[in-house]
Amino acid sequence: MRIGTLAALAVSFVTMAAELEAQAPAPAAEQIAAATLALPKEMRDGAGVMGYRTAGKLELLRPVTNGMLCLADDPAEEQFHVSCYADTMEPFMARGRALRAQGVKGAQVDTVRFAEVKGGKIKMPTAPAALYQIFAQSYDAATGTVKGGRTLFVVYVPFATAATTGLSTVPSDSKPWLMLPGTPKAHIMFSASM
Repeated sequence: MRIGTLAALAVSFVTMAAELEAQAPAPAAEQIAAATLALPKEMRDGAGVMGYRTAGKLELLRPVTNGMLCLADDPAEEQFHVSCYADTMEPFMARGRALRAQGVKGAQVDTVRFAEVKGGKIKMPTAPAALYQIFAQSYDAATGTVKGGRTLFVVYVPFATAATTGLSTVPSDSKPWLMLPGTPKAHIMFSASM
């Protein structure tokens, strides 16, 4: 073998090792701290967290004790994203994850889930259910902060309509509004600037 070939192989191995390390799951405590950032401070300690002990395998890291379940950032994704929602939404959310893992994409995920709700396979909550999310460029575990982050807050009200809620269905940056009215995924949108 030539020295150039050996050098190229060494660079390839170093690159592969760095990529694997970048995708390796963070320690459970770090994932829990990051995932629960989406919640108000007073709700973080009791939230359950699903995260990664093994790359690509989402599993329970901490059980739910306050009705909220958080999903840790997926280390395989480039952007930082965490979400927390009322655990009553888990059957609907878990089905979405399962469908995406099977290769179902985009709007088809909801088409399948809506049919399964209608058929009684997925049970939706009967009370409003909150969802908190953070989308960011990155997360700094040392400081517990996100860079370039934006938040999203919604309250699921399955099958709600403008008539049943008194909410507009027109998107707004200054007022709550109802998205996907009349569907299992109907939810009240809130702007971070409110």
